[in-house]
Amino acid sequence: MAKEDILVVDDEEDILELIRYHLSREGYGVLLAGSGEEALRLVRDHSPDLMVLDLMLPGVDGLEVTRRIRRQPGDSSLPIVMLTAKGEEADVVTGLELGADDYVTKPFSPRILLARIRSVLRRRKLLGVEKPDEGEKALDAGGLLIHPGRHEVLAEGESLSLTWSEFQILHFLARRPGWVFTRTQIVDAIHGDDYPVTDRSVDVQIVGLRKKLGVHGKRIETVRGVGYRFRK
Repeated sequence: MAKEDILVVDDEEDILELIRYHLSREGYGVLLAGSGEEALRLVRDHSPDLMVLDLMLPGVDGLEVTRRIRRQPGDSSLPIVMLTAKGEEADVVTGLELGADDYVTKPFSPRILLARIRSVLRRRKLLGVEKPDEGEKALDAGGLLIHPGRHEVLAEGESLSLTWSEFQILHFLARRPGWVFTRTQIVDAIHGDDYPVTDRSVDVQIVGLRKKLGVHGKRIETVRGVGYRFRK
């Protein structure tokens, strides 16, 4: 059985070849890109199952690539594992908030990178996050229309600009109105149990999400001492 197709993006040829060798040996299909522009073209033309993305790219850098993909209908659910240098902690946090799934620090062990890739792919399958289907049914949440395939939210017919994390939190809560979820459950459901951000980061996301939802923001209720729920 054929494994998934992985897009590897780095401007260093030796890094590309190293990752290509190890992925191919494990049976994955491999696409290579040396720039952000080329990566975006390959995502559009080939729809890979996961992308390994270096942050420090010439021209369109890794953060901008992530930002564009998360805003692109049809590609917004693409799993992304970032490659970073040790001194890029601020960029790592930004990348994770934009919607990257995980990161590996250079210099890296190919075995660790492979383990992270398998973990992200497994997590996505368990959560039911596969390649997005434009025909996927939108969720009607009483004045809010949430369309996973298009990564779009309409409030009373008006499109809202949400970050990837804000969208995922809203969709997760709205699918189960009335259910109370802890911060840890929300983080685990969206990013997996090894996501390197504290549970309290959910509070920051909720504050921003409520503001963007306007009158619908009060429907995300705080359950003191527990977490959050979405009211129908």
